[in-house]
Amino acid sequence: VAIKKISLVEESSNELCVNEIQVMRDSKNANLVNYVDSYLVDEELWLVMEYMDGGSLQDVIRETHMAEGEIAAVCRE
Repeated sequence: VAIKKISLVEESSNELCVNEIQVMRDSKNANLVNYVDSYLVDEELWLVMEYMDGGSLQDVIRETHMAEGEIAAVCRE
């Protein structure tokens, strides 16, 4: 698993955290990271998710160079 830690002290809106949990919990798709559970630890919200080898999507986007057709195919999927 992977754990995403979100500071509830620094977070501008706790509503965003609740929305993220709801979207992850309700989204079951082979192309999406699966949500496992969430926990409050001190002043942090820990989101437990399926571990993906490739790193974060942000890392992949920064390091990957695709042609327009490739981007379109990824977006379609």
